[in-house]
Amino acid sequence: MGENIENFIQYLTNVKRSSNNTIASYRRDLNKLTEYMSLNKISSFCDVNNTMLNSYILKLEKDGMSSATVSRNVASIRSFFSFLLNQGIISKNPTENIKPPKVEKKTPETLSIEEVSLLLEQPSGKSSKEIRDKAMLELLYATGMRVTELISLKVSDVNISLNFVQCIDNGRERIIPFENAAKNALTKYLYQVRPSMCGDSEFLFTNCKGEQMTRQGFWKIIKLYATRANIDKDITPHMIRHSFAMHMVNNGADLRSLQEMLGHSDISTTQIYLKSKRSKLKEVYDKAHPRVGV
Repeated sequence: MGENIENFIQYLTNVKRSSNNTIASYRRDLNKLTEYMSLNKISSFCDVNNTMLNSYILKLEKDGMSSATVSRNVASIRSFFSFLLNQGIISKNPTENIKPPKVEKKTPETLSIEEVSLLLEQPSGKSSKEIRDKAMLELLYATGMRVTELISLKVSDVNISLNFVQCIDNGRERIIPFENAAKNALTKYLYQVRPSMCGDSEFLFTNCKGEQMTRQGFWKIIKLYATRANIDKDITPHMIRHSFAMHMVNNGADLRSLQEMLGHSDISTTQIYLKSKRSKLKEVYDKAHPRVGV
C-alpha cells in the first residue's frame, strides 16, 4: 500500500505540481487511512469499499476532527482512488457516493488598517535587523503573499524600478505589484543592510547568520512587533495575508485581480473576502437608513 501512496505523491509532485503543504496533507491523510485499514485487517486498496470508507469518515467525526479537516481527508481519499482507478490498480472507485460534511466558510480574522499601520511602524530603529524586519513586513502586507513564498524569494525575483515581485510556487509563477512604502523599505534594506547581512546568499531575506529565514524565525519577528504595538490579537503571517485581501476588497479591488495576486486556484476561495464586505455594507445601512427601525 505504501508503494501506491508514494506513486500518488510523485504524481502530485511532478504532474499536478501541487504545493508542498498540499502534498504533506495528502500523505498524512492517506497514512491515517492505511492505519485504519490495518486495524480492520484490510491489506489492499482493492478491498476498500464504500461502506468501509463511510465508517472511517464517521470515526474521524467521532474523534472530534473538525468538519474542515474531515472534508480535506475526503478530498485526499477521492483524489487518491481516482488515481488508482486511472492506473488500473482498482476496477471500481469506492468513493463515488461519499459525501464530506458541510463546512461553513468563516470570515478570516484580520487586522484593521490602523492596526496594520501600527504594526508596520514598530521596526523603526536604525539597526540592520530592524531595517530587514521593516522590509519583510512591508512586503508581506503590500503583496499578501504566503510566508513560505516570502522567505523563499530570491534577489532576482524583485524588480525595484517597476515595483513588482515575481512569486514562484511549485512551478507556478505570478507577478504581484507593491506600493511605494514597500519599495522604500526594500531599497533601504537592499543597499544599506543586505550586503553585510546576507553575504553571497541568493535569498532576498536571511537571518543574522546569513542563512535562509525560516517560517518559525519570521513568526517570532511578527510576535515581537505585535507585542510592541500592544495589539491584542494572535497575529500570524497568514492574518496579514487575510488583512491585505480584505482591505483590497473593501477599497474596490475586483475578485479576479485579487485571486491572481493571492495565487488562489479557485475563485471560490477568494470570495470569502466579499462576504465580509457585504456584512459591513449591511451594518452601515442599518446604522444610516432612517426607516430601519420602523
